[in-house]
Amino acid sequence: MATQTLDIQDSLEEIMNIDGAVGAAIVDYENGMTLGTIGGRNLDMELAGAGNTEVVRAKKNIIHDLGIDEEIEDILISLDDQYHLIRMCNNHEDVFIYLAIDRSEGNLGLARRSIDKIDKKLELA
Repeated sequence: MATQTLDIQDSLEEIMNIDGAVGAAIVDYENGMTLGTIGGRNLDMELAGAGNTEVVRAKKNIIHDLGIDEEIEDILISLDDQYHLIRMCNNHEDVFIYLAIDRSEGNLGLARRSIDKIDKKLELA
């Protein structure tokens, strides 16, 4: 049985089915290009996605400078009312999924698992 693939828009729509999802972006941090966004309420997801390329680049540089031979799985930013999760894609080098989650409605562990499942089906054109 073939694994179902998802394009960027379908992947974003699945991400928004995660409990507490506020908005999401799929981003190529190497070139700084946001490949797609969805939702956001009062958040500019295009700006958030592009801005977090700098977070990923900075963290990768620090890990390299420290001589740590490991890869980033995710980066978590905890706010009063939200989690901002940057989850590196395993199937696409230089790409991450950015998700803003309402803390009162979401579950961070389940969100990570859901993103991993979506990542496995994500097909970049």
